[in-house]
Amino acid sequence: MKSLKEAQNDDRELVFSTRTGSKMTAHNTRRDFRKVLDSAKLAGKDWAPRELRHSFVSLLSDHDIPIEDISRLVGHSNTVVTETVYRQQIRPVIQEGATAMDRIFPMADDA
Repeated sequence: MKSLKEAQNDDRELVFSTRTGSKMTAHNTRRDFRKVLDSAKLAGKDWAPRELRHSFVSLLSDHDIPIEDISRLVGHSNTVVTETVYRQQIRPVIQEGATAMDRIFPMADDA
């Protein structure tokens, strides 16, 4: 930890810093993310870190994690933003919930 602190240019204890020890910016993060993708033989210019967030939500949704838990894990204060921004990823869970409710409360014609 001491060597990390010595490499940084400010008084904060940064978890991630640039090679020169300064604070990471969004530009630094995108550039480094694209370099990693390029080295993995993926087209880095076609990707952004937000895709990781969408993948995270999709995987949790596909494995029946409640929307409230997903919202909390991605840092949303409620489910509205999660449901709005990640609609395609969440839709299967919502559909499954609606189907379950139809089974629990069948219409009179279905009973």
